[in-house]
Amino acid sequence: MSLITPDFTESVIVRAADAEVVGRAPTTVRLLADSSATGGALSTQRVTLTDGADGARPHHHANSAELFYLLDGTAQLLSGEQVVTAERGDLVIVPPGLAHAFAAAPGENADILIVITPGVERFEYFRHLERIAYGKVPPQSLLEVQELYDTYFRDSAAWDAARR
Repeated sequence: MSLITPDFTESVIVRAADAEVVGRAPTTVRLLADSSATGGALSTQRVTLTDGADGARPHHHANSAELFYLLDGTAQLLSGEQVVTAERGDLVIVPPGLAHAFAAAPGENADILIVITPGVERFEYFRHLERIAYGKVPPQSLLEVQELYDTYFRDSAAWDAARR
């Protein structure tokens, strides 16, 4: 039984050529479907990381689970205090409240499909990250929008040790 009743009546189809791309190598994010497009059911992005690039630092979502599916390459994922190395075809699902992070494994590339459910309006979050990367807003500005995007940053000794 689902606790979420999505409110959309037609299929969501996103053509690769139409997906907005945020960032540039070594970290690019393809914005595929936001919560508003799926009636709150989910939001999804495709993240491509090259040459051991970091994806997201440790954080948790209070209300959503996050699914990571490795389309290609090798990634490191934090799940709680465990760092998992995932390869093409591997799936990791992190429940609400559990700390997680992701990056390409050192010296490797990773192409990851990420699904958050229930959905959260995330496209503007990734645009915010891009503004930080280009120096348009300070990194601490993320602290002001944690609740809006259900993304709460945390420290993780296990992640720090794995990424050194």
